[in-house]
Amino acid sequence: MAVSDHVDLATFMAGVKKRNPGQTEFIQAVQEVAQDIYGFIDDKEEYHAAQILRRMAEPDRVISFRVCWEDDNHNIRVQRGYRIQNNNAIGPYKGGIRFHPSVTESVLKFLAFEQTFKNSLTGLPMGGGKGGANFNPRGKSDSEVMRFCQSFMTELYRHIGPDTDVPAGDIGVGGREIGYMFGQYKRITNRWEGVLTGKGQEYGGSQMRPEATGYGAVYFMQNMLKHAGHDVEGKTAVISGSGNVATHAAEKITQLGGKVLTLSDSGGFIHDPDGISQEKIDFVKQLKTVKRGRISEYCDEFKGASFHEGKRPWDVTCDLALPCATQNELNEAEAAALVKNGVQAVSEGANMPTTLEGVKVFHDAKILYGPGKAANAGGVAVSGLEMSQNSERISWNHERLGEMLTELMEGIHEKCVEYGEHDGHVDYVKGANIAGFKKVADAMLAFGVV
Repeated sequence: MAVSDHVDLATFMAGVKKRNPGQTEFIQAVQEVAQDIYGFIDDKEEYHAAQILRRMAEPDRVISFRVCWEDDNHNIRVQRGYRIQNNNAIGPYKGGIRFHPSVTESVLKFLAFEQTFKNSLTGLPMGGGKGGANFNPRGKSDSEVMRFCQSFMTELYRHIGPDTDVPAGDIGVGGREIGYMFGQYKRITNRWEGVLTGKGQEYGGSQMRPEATGYGAVYFMQNMLKHAGHDVEGKTAVISGSGNVATHAAEKITQLGGKVLTLSDSGGFIHDPDGISQEKIDFVKQLKTVKRGRISEYCDEFKGASFHEGKRPWDVTCDLALPCATQNELNEAEAAALVKNGVQAVSEGANMPTTLEGVKVFHDAKILYGPGKAANAGGVAVSGLEMSQNSERISWNHERLGEMLTELMEGIHEKCVEYGEHDGHVDYVKGANIAGFKKVADAMLAFGVV
């Protein structure tokens, strides 16, 4: 085997920045992983010689394509679509499709890179990928969304398959969008196969998929607290977002005896000191998925709640915090405010919602901090189970899937503890990074230089 030059972390990151100019989100994601991995591989020549981390930080392929569609006024519209296939060492590429104006190559490369480690942590045979378009479904009619989804899939279908790449939903892509895309895939290929997850239960979907990411983030929170001798019951929680992940995280916190104080959207956040009960959560689900309204409307329905326009909820005093909206929504100052106000644990329902500076604040304060690649892996774990259901032509009921999700999140927590515990404290970021890396890296070594 060739002897590597053992470049240091600074030199490695300088190379990443040079190869990916202006891609700040992707560079941030690589930095966050590399700073932990470098210590782990320091004395492991086989990883250096095979340039494993360098190869992981270079996607297998970046696919970019034009998406033309017609709006209801017969205007021709043009968006840009992507699929990033990052690494398939341990299984077919797996990761969501995001429709949002913020979608760029950098954002999707960071998400695909993170997904590689997240999928590894589940223990299921799934590689890492991500895709999407700078299309905003908000304010569009069902017909417009359908035409866009059909046009998007008309290009994407040639790059995916049940044993190649299996996309799922993400921000802006729910059951409606998955249905339109799956219908177009079936129409073009004349094949019914498990090429997408997050499907409706009528056509091969999993009963637990809608709840999985939010529930999983709370299960990870529960495991962290239990390991430290605490529990969710009786604690207050601040949650950002008001979509699928946030509402189901709120639901599970409530079921476990906690009290949820906030939800948010891009317009601001609502604070309900009386607690967001199941009845109120159901209202938000209806508001967001059917009416497609704004979270501020919550205050019209429930007196005593207040709306804070243009703000995020991290100044609200709480025991638990679950950022479930989007990347980099929790910065250094906001992390410091949470710590100052006595937060005990943070579990990320979104992907990389905390900036590197914010993560350092949590790390230095030694609070329980579950990074997204571990804490929100419940969604892709159940997607993996949906892939198995489709391949075997079977289905599991809600109760069995709930048990499997609980077991999967416990397993992820155990891996993080194994690689992250030192002197009685668990560094969950380090544990998740090393555990996720090792499985993929060892598979890559087994294949040789490919």
